[in-house]
Amino acid sequence: MNARDRVRTALTRGRPDRLPKALAFWEENVPGLPDTAEQLRLDVRFVDFTPPDDQQEFLGYLRGLPPDVHVGNLRQLRPYHQWDYHPERGPRGPLSAAETLADFAAYIVPEVVAPGAPDQLAAQVVAYHARGWAVAGSPPHLGGELFETAYRLRGFDVFLEDLRLRPDLAHYLLDQLAALALHSALILARAGVDVLLLDDDVAMASGMIVGPATWRTFFKPRLAEIIRAAREVAPDLLVFYHSDGDFSLILADLAEIGVDVINPIQPDCMDAAAIKRDYGNHLALWGTVGTAALWDHGSPDDIRAEVRLRVRTLGPEGLLLCPAYDIDFAPVANLLAFADAAEEAGGW
Repeated sequence: MNARDRVRTALTRGRPDRLPKALAFWEENVPGLPDTAEQLRLDVRFVDFTPPDDQQEFLGYLRGLPPDVHVGNLRQLRPYHQWDYHPERGPRGPLSAAETLADFAAYIVPEVVAPGAPDQLAAQVVAYHARGWAVAGSPPHLGGELFETAYRLRGFDVFLEDLRLRPDLAHYLLDQLAALALHSALILARAGVDVLLLDDDVAMASGMIVGPATWRTFFKPRLAEIIRAAREVAPDLLVFYHSDGDFSLILADLAEIGVDVINPIQPDCMDAAAIKRDYGNHLALWGTVGTAALWDHGSPDDIRAEVRLRVRTLGPEGLLLCPAYDIDFAPVANLLAFADAAEEAGGW
C-alpha cells in the first residue's frame, strides 16, 4: 500500500498494511525538523487556500507574543484580518454592536477564494497523489466554519445570547457562513482531495459549549448540507470533523449526516475505546495519542508506551494515529519517538 491507500483504508474502517499517521489536521512544520512530513514519514499532505499577504500588523503582533503563549498555526490565523477581525486590538468583533438584520446585512462576508484558487488546489492535489500521498483540505474560516467564526465576529457571550434570545440573527449569520463554507468545500471536492476537513470547537473538557438540542437546531442541518453537496460532486470523499473537548453527545448525529472520521478524541476528555465499541461501524478515529502534559513533559519512552496502548486498544481498523493535542512545545525527541513507535506497533 502507498500512503494514500493506507489512509483511505483506515478511514473507511478497513485494515491497512500499517496504521497511518499525521501530526495534526493541517501542515505542521516543526522547528528542528526542517522537512517534518518526510522525516516523520507522515501519510497525509494538506492543501489550503492561499491566504492574503496584507496582514503585517497582525503577524507582527503574533510574533511579538511571549514564547510560552500558544496562538496556534500561523497559516490558519493569517486570514483573520480578511474578516475585519482584530484580536490584537481587543475582544470585540466586527458584529459586536449589530442589533438588527440590517446591521448584519451591512457586514460584507469576505471573499476567501482568490482568483485561480481552484486550479491551484487541483494542481497541488495531482502532485501529491502522484507521490502516493493522501490529501486533505479545509475551507478557509475564522477558527471553525460555523460556531467559532460566528462567535469571533459577534463576540462569544453575545453570540451565545443570540442562540437563545435572538435566533433570527443567529440563523442569518450562520446562513452566510454555511454558504461560504459550502462554496469552499465544493472547490476542494472538485480538486480531488481525499478528505474534507471540517472543524468547530463546540465542546470543552467537561462537555458541550452549546447543548445538543441547540447544536441540532443551528449547526447540524448546515453541516449536513455542506457534506451532501460535497459528496454529490465527489461520492468517495471522506469527511472529517474536529472539535476539541468532549463532543460525545453529538457523535450519533455526526455519523447520521455522513461524517466518516472524528478528531482528536483527547484521552483526558473522551473514552476512545467506548467510542470504538459504540460507533466503530460508522466513525473512524484520527488522533487519540497523548495529553498535552504528556507531549510537552513526557519522555520518548512515555510516548512510545502511549502509542502502543492506542494501537492495542483501538486498532487495527479505523484508526489514524495522531497527537490529540497541539505539539507546539513538544520536544523533537517525542515526535521522533511517536513516528518510530507508530510504525513499530502499527505494522502487522
